[in-house]
Amino acid sequence: MSRVTVNTLKEMKEAGQKIAMVTAYDYPSALFAEEAGAEVLLVGDSLAMVVLGYDSTIPVTMDEMLHHVKAVVRGTKKSLVVADMPFMSYQANAFDAMYNAGRFLKEGGAQAVKLEGGSEVAELVAKLVLAGIPVMGHIGLTPQSVNALGGYKVQGKDLKTAQKLLDDAKALEEAGAFSIVLECVPAALAAKVTQSLSIPTIGIGSGPDCDGQVLVYHDVLGMYPRMLPKFVKRYLDSSSLFKEALGKYVEEVKNKKFPEEKHSFTIAEEILEKIY
Repeated sequence: MSRVTVNTLKEMKEAGQKIAMVTAYDYPSALFAEEAGAEVLLVGDSLAMVVLGYDSTIPVTMDEMLHHVKAVVRGTKKSLVVADMPFMSYQANAFDAMYNAGRFLKEGGAQAVKLEGGSEVAELVAKLVLAGIPVMGHIGLTPQSVNALGGYKVQGKDLKTAQKLLDDAKALEEAGAFSIVLECVPAALAAKVTQSLSIPTIGIGSGPDCDGQVLVYHDVLGMYPRMLPKFVKRYLDSSSLFKEALGKYVEEVKNKKFPEEKHSFTIAEEILEKIY
């Protein structure tokens, strides 16, 4: 079974085949997502919010990310695993960026990294690619810059920002990025960007014309009973199923219905009689 590569994704774009990407944060989520057929698993820095309980993606560290990247890689044989560069793991200087991206490949076993930003990170992307590190870009709404952006808002709605978004996409492609995530971009603009590039775009809240789509694992499965962004489609209400099952377990423990005889191990009666 051969693993999906960056070339596979480019071939899929050329063939008009849609790319399915989903986040994964641990061994079981990687197993399920790969078995479902997702070509790309993103160990997103959204890990901070949906797994570690932070209120944004800002606090998550390299070591926390690396721990989960290793688990996801252990759960895959075929999907391309992309590790998300967390906040301040690449912004300060190229040395830090190279070192941290290298850790994801050498220690974590990921096949690629993702970082946020457009033309301002193009030079850095080129250096990483030259060093043999495949890079997925990320433009539009970039959650690590949420404080600078003034909140989680759709990006590229006026002439100036729409042109910058297209220019950023082209700059990343020229720098050697193998794919670009477009987050919260108007659908028609995302379609124009997608048509302008030879590398695939992966949309999240950016309409149906991107070359692929990505959603957060916990949102797809409805693992939290919370309001979700407009672009999310919940395919399962698993939080209700989890609560129901765990509630049943707690009830049976308290009412002495669990464990039953079939859940217990036996020992010969004569052995019991000899111990004191």
